[in-house]
Amino acid sequence: MKLAVFDFDSTLMDGETIDNFAEILGLKEKVASITEMAMAGELDFFESLIMRVKLLEGLEEKKVIKIAHSLPYMKGAKETINEMKKMGYKVVCFSGGFRVATNYAKNILGYDADFSNVLHAKNGRLTGLVGGDMMFNYSKGDMLDRLQNILGVDRKNTFVCGDGANDLSMFKYADTRVAFCAKEVLKKEASIEINEKDLTKILEHL
Repeated sequence: MKLAVFDFDSTLMDGETIDNFAEILGLKEKVASITEMAMAGELDFFESLIMRVKLLEGLEEKKVIKIAHSLPYMKGAKETINEMKKMGYKVVCFSGGFRVATNYAKNILGYDADFSNVLHAKNGRLTGLVGGDMMFNYSKGDMLDRLQNILGVDRKNTFVCGDGANDLSMFKYADTRVAFCAKEVLKKEASIEINEKDLTKILEHL
């Protein structure tokens, strides 16, 4: 068996989900600047996540769902996942973003499972709180290590693909490490660099 793990925001999806949520509150630039710092490795991921989600407090849950279900997916995402599954890969999405987006996209893009975070809501509005599988800088690596043990997959049969600093932790568990339109901090550790927004370019390296 082979295992492939993709990041979601700016990898399987073209953009950052949380920036789209913030836009309807007039806070897109503020949230995007925090996201940018976190992805560049200049800000602790956990702290950045807590700061950004707090800014969403009061946002209507139905608006969150509507946005999460109408995100623009990256060019070639569905085709690439489909081809990799034909090659014998189990394809999984790890996201420091949110299940409201990743779980919906799973059925459209065709990956096998998603691990992400949950926006807490009460009385139909976001409370500004968040919890879940992918809260910390080390979360993706930790989850990948556990999945490899469960599935019996070694690092040479493991593929990972991401764009930001919170993807670094999973790079140390995989021989095939793709930096997709990525920050410099991730490019340094990659075995493959893709600098064009087209995920099918990955297939040339498999």
